[in-house]
Amino acid sequence: MTYSVINRVVASPPAAGHQISFVSLRGTDTFELGDLYERAERLALWMSGTGLAPGDRIGIQAANCLGWVLLDIAALRMGVVTAGFEPGRFEPDSAMLDRYGLKRFFTDRPWDDPRVVPIADVPDIADKPVGAGPLPRQGFRSQDVTTLKFTSGSTGAPKGLAATAGSIDSSMRAVQALFSHGPGDDLFVFLPLSLLQQRYWIYSALCFGHDVTVSTYEAAFAALGQAQPTVVMGVPAFFEAARTHIQTLVRAAGSGDGPDGSAADALAGAARRLFGDRIRYLWTGSAPAGVATLRFFNSLDLPIYEGYGLNETCIVSKNHPGANKVGSVGPVLAGKQVRLDEHGIISVHCDYPVNRRYSFAAPGESERIFGPDGVVRTGDLGHLDDDGFLYVRGRADDLIALANGRKVAVRPIEEHLRESPAIEECVVLSPMRTHLVAVVSPAQDPADEEAIAAQLARTNATFGPDARISKVVVAPDRFSIDNGLLTSQYKPIRARIEQTYRAEIENKGRGIHA
Repeated sequence: MTYSVINRVVASPPAAGHQISFVSLRGTDTFELGDLYERAERLALWMSGTGLAPGDRIGIQAANCLGWVLLDIAALRMGVVTAGFEPGRFEPDSAMLDRYGLKRFFTDRPWDDPRVVPIADVPDIADKPVGAGPLPRQGFRSQDVTTLKFTSGSTGAPKGLAATAGSIDSSMRAVQALFSHGPGDDLFVFLPLSLLQQRYWIYSALCFGHDVTVSTYEAAFAALGQAQPTVVMGVPAFFEAARTHIQTLVRAAGSGDGPDGSAADALAGAARRLFGDRIRYLWTGSAPAGVATLRFFNSLDLPIYEGYGLNETCIVSKNHPGANKVGSVGPVLAGKQVRLDEHGIISVHCDYPVNRRYSFAAPGESERIFGPDGVVRTGDLGHLDDDGFLYVRGRADDLIALANGRKVAVRPIEEHLRESPAIEECVVLSPMRTHLVAVVSPAQDPADEEAIAAQLARTNATFGPDARISKVVVAPDRFSIDNGLLTSQYKPIRARIEQTYRAEIENKGRGIHA
């Protein structure tokens, strides 16, 4: 019989000897996983005493913290559905609580509503003895919902997606078979816990017996050296920023920083100072990773493995030890099947679907993405090589059809532009369908326009006249989640960037010209 990670987490305490740490700019708090589990049990009893019952839904909107993790485990323990709301992406009000059917809402924002509980109070609640109990042991069937998550689409209100226990179990079993997380490991998590995939690694620690460190994006660089993790989970933008940081440290110290005076040794030393000495591997996905960044870390004996997945599918493919091709997103995982239509558009069938439709979406949205047999139409272009490795070439709607009939795939061009340390992020657009324009988020302030111009020349020489970028618009404000130009997983929101910089794009006189 196939084992269930989720049922293992809720059925019994974790093995002794493993810890969870919370690292912020204010300091570090560390707890035994067994202690965490007991506190979550007391919290679940308190939640039950307030009237929450299996199948009810709670909302959480807060920065990563102990209270977030306690609530998530307590909800699993009770069979209560957790809905994670990303800070800055939702403006909570009473109508939102009603819309999503939330019985309780836990937040780090001040709010006077009888359904709202400050998340700062949660650890204290979990420390207080509760008279009633014990709770009945909860068990999940594969089709039971544990979490309501939200898509990171670039337009409109976020769509809800009710995630099943079977989809979580299937993904975690497949990943565990590839990477064998266990005693001695410490997995470093810093993206928002409102993203369900980030909570996988806490479930992994509870089930498979290893340490886990939780931080935030803002504190990640400062926390790494202190945490000394063995695995770092991050989006490509994080590793690209890390690469720039390492290179900057070496330039500041001089290239003779290494033991034998070599630049390679200097880079390796700077990487160790940033990531610590225990790294087993780096994990990336959620957005396309630049080949140059992947090769950079591999060259420093910090193996980095890229994967592919969507909210609607969970993880689909993953490079891993013994099966890694830079430029691919790895072999397809057990329990997933990739189908390609005549245009190379990827669809994914899951043995254990996340779900077969959206929970909160406009009419027709579910039917547009989910096929009648539950297959997910991703909208991504790709192909499988003879060894079964999946390659993703970008979005089908990122193919720009110019007025002269030429079609240009922009993802390879954008990846080439991002090879410059002066360019943090970029998108290639063509609003008039007559020529290409790149909008660049600079890696520093002020922008190094000379380096950006040099990279533009290299990119144009590489891709030739059919894909020539006529000019670059340098954004005065770097793309960020706060200004609405990046998704929660640090992917550029193409349509919003085009709208924001339309005047600069269309102004022939402004920008860096080829």
